[in-house]
Amino acid sequence: MDTMIDKRTRATLFRARVGEALAEAGMSQSALARAVGVSRSTLSQLLRSEAPRLPGAQLLGDLAGALGVSADWLLGLSDRPERAAQLARAALSITQAERALIDDQIFAWHREAAGYKIRHVPATLPDMLKTPEMLHWEYAPHLGKTTAQAIGAAQDRLDWMRGSGSDYEIAMPLDEMQAFASGTGYYAGLPEALRREQLGWMAELHRQFYPQLRICLFDQRRMFSAPVTVFGPLLAVLYLGSSYLAFRDRERVQAITGHFDGLVRAASVGEREWPEHIAGLLRGMG
Repeated sequence: MDTMIDKRTRATLFRARVGEALAEAGMSQSALARAVGVSRSTLSQLLRSEAPRLPGAQLLGDLAGALGVSADWLLGLSDRPERAAQLARAALSITQAERALIDDQIFAWHREAAGYKIRHVPATLPDMLKTPEMLHWEYAPHLGKTTAQAIGAAQDRLDWMRGSGSDYEIAMPLDEMQAFASGTGYYAGLPEALRREQLGWMAELHRQFYPQLRICLFDQRRMFSAPVTVFGPLLAVLYLGSSYLAFRDRERVQAITGHFDGLVRAASVGEREWPEHIAGLLRGMG
């Protein structure tokens, strides 16, 4: 909003916005006067006077606090009525992360961003590329529902995501795929037959959906990334393990998008080299 307005215009805007905030809060002028510690006649004169009157700093702050809006909005210096703390909460949220596949919060974000490009650095393999057997191996110890019910619900959501109209660009650490193929680290104890099936399924999905689905591998010795998902221009979400840290302000979403794009530019295995890399991993398994 243009802040270069004269005092009379600003006073008129102030009176209108106090009236709007009163109506929104369901509060009378008498109640507002009591809340800020002035007489009803004093407040009434301030709000009805045709003279270009504005409250002092103390009264302005008290009015804003009582009405639950920002002083800047009352004065016409902002188009957003929320106070700074409320704006901060809207721009940054922390929500619980379930140790389960495609939980309700993640699915809600995917639905919100349907049609936008999704950039994703997964914590392990991308859930949307996992076979039912892989989902069972990874999540069965943590599922509250029966395993079959949870896997079925997850498959429905994964199918929706693959058909949502969004482009998916996925960047994974090079050594994550090597550990998976060799059955080491996180994947220790995972049967070779399941690993072979999973690699083949990832290659098949890439064949079906490319270029809507693009996958690259980056070298963590050159660049590191925490698990993160960028939902178009809407929000960027960091996965902390027990919770998600979600940013909605444009500056941070753009910064995290730039981080992801840097991973893609520095990838050791690009999107076009992905199929041959999978074939090489399969050959290396015996």
